[in-house]
Amino acid sequence: MQPIIIVLIILVVLVFIALVKTIQVIPQASAAIVERFGRYTRTLNAGLNIVVPFIDSIRNRIDLREQVVPFPPQPVITQDNLVVNIDTVIYYQVTDARAATYEVASYIQAIEQLTVTTLRNIIGGMDLERTLTSREEINAALRGVLDEATGKWGIRVNRVELKAIEPPTSIQDSMEKQMRADRDKRAAILQAEGVRQSEILRAEGEKQSSILRAEGEAKAAALRAEGEAQAIRTVFESIHAGDADQKLLAYQYLQMLPKLAEGDANKLWIVPSEIGDALKGLSGAMGNFGPMGSGGSGFNPLNSAKSGANNGGSGSNGGHAANGNGANGTERREQPPID
Repeated sequence: MQPIIIVLIILVVLVFIALVKTIQVIPQASAAIVERFGRYTRTLNAGLNIVVPFIDSIRNRIDLREQVVPFPPQPVITQDNLVVNIDTVIYYQVTDARAATYEVASYIQAIEQLTVTTLRNIIGGMDLERTLTSREEINAALRGVLDEATGKWGIRVNRVELKAIEPPTSIQDSMEKQMRADRDKRAAILQAEGVRQSEILRAEGEKQSSILRAEGEAKAAALRAEGEAQAIRTVFESIHAGDADQKLLAYQYLQMLPKLAEGDANKLWIVPSEIGDALKGLSGAMGNFGPMGSGGSGFNPLNSAKSGANNGGSGSNGGHAANGNGANGTERREQPPID
């Protein structure tokens, strides 16, 4: 009985192993290559698949999703004989699992080497400045060449990106100095423009201020002149309204005579010519009152004016002296002596 039990256990184990090898579950976005006696038979897609156990074998499982592969920096010589290190990143996707398995031994290594050779060919026709500023052009050229070459391998290259372009250290120092000089130049230009603009604005402000100040002074002068004219007009109208006669005007002249002689620095003072007529009228008006007092002499404004004129003119070397005659009211003018 024991040999039979052992045989049954062996059969159960073999059946279990056969079932395991018969049923193959492929994950989503994956594919499997099935070989029978070393020859390609079919490709298993995602889901539950049945294969012949111990006859069919799974050679390779391939991920059909888009893959990202960064490549290490590669030294590339530009057209102006400068060595730059370029890092690349490839985005690819397997579209045919059979071709990716049997058309190329290692499609990752093949894509890397193809990328390096194509990149050296493209960068060799550009100088450093164009290389640094033409990433889109380089990416498009790389993608076109890689997509065409990898199509028979069952690979589709979706994108190619240049991750970094590193020029030599000496070139980097020169570029940094050049950029610093350009920034200093722009800063100096902007500062000069600012100073120029500020000077222009200051000059405009001073100009407007001068114009406004001149307009204000002109308006003030006009208002002042208008006020003086109004005052003169008011005085003139008041005089005419009061009907001032010749005697009042003569009295005002007599009141102004002492003010003409005020001040120690006055060496010469001039008597208006109209004062003679005023004194005549005032003398004639006062003569009508007749003699007053015991001596038969009354108040004579001509003599008072004469006395005030003589007192104000004393110490003067060459002025006009105002003299009058109380009897007949005549006026006499003397020429100043010529030294």
